[in-house]
Amino acid sequence: MTSPKDKYRIKQLSIFSENRPGRLMDIAKAMKEAKVNILGFTIAEGMGYGVVRALVDQPEKAYDELVKEGFIVRYTDVLAVRMEDSPGGLYDLTTVLQAAGINIEYAYGYSMPPGAVLIVKVEQVEQGIDTLQKKGRELLDTSYFK
Repeated sequence: MTSPKDKYRIKQLSIFSENRPGRLMDIAKAMKEAKVNILGFTIAEGMGYGVVRALVDQPEKAYDELVKEGFIVRYTDVLAVRMEDSPGGLYDLTTVLQAAGINIEYAYGYSMPPGAVLIVKVEQVEQGIDTLQKKGRELLDTSYFK
């Protein structure tokens, strides 16, 4: 059953890969060949392996292509929250989540004038959506990532 809030669940790809020369290039090549646009990404590394977290315009197509190329890929629901692009903007946003007892597992952001956007993975997605909306925060919906 779908909820009206589902439009705020941004489908992020988590791509697991060995940390060795050429692996990011291989991911980029797969996206190019599938004609999938990478809208944003971050890489985390640990003990010889990396996790590339990517926002793309066609997540299902990207998933299929990456799996075909031998990558382990998972979907993760994240939230995209517009925030103030000034000193204290991140602090103001994180205090809203902390006050509601919502843990941020990881986050990455980018500037998108006149503000900024924080991509955030929280443990309780529904509660995160409710809390942010009740506090007047703007959540970007899936249409921003097409």
